[in-house]
Amino acid sequence: AENSHQPTRRRERQRKRFKDPGQVQRFLATHDPIANLFHLRRDHRPVADYRKARTQAFQVWAEVTGAPLAA
Repeated sequence: AENSHQPTRRRERQRKRFKDPGQVQRFLATHDPIANLFHLRRDHRPVADYRKARTQAFQVWAEVTGAPLAA
């Protein structure tokens, strides 16, 4: 029961920076899927898998944003 409301609490902390609830919703609707792309649980996977997933996440980010990958 304690952990079930953590995503809600995280959203509430982020909302403090915004005054308009509609703007918060638009921001979080975009932010959460992107943040989840980069939130990799390193303790649940071998190093090689973690590095591969991290590289893939940055490649997806580069495709979506059009930003070049750093060398």
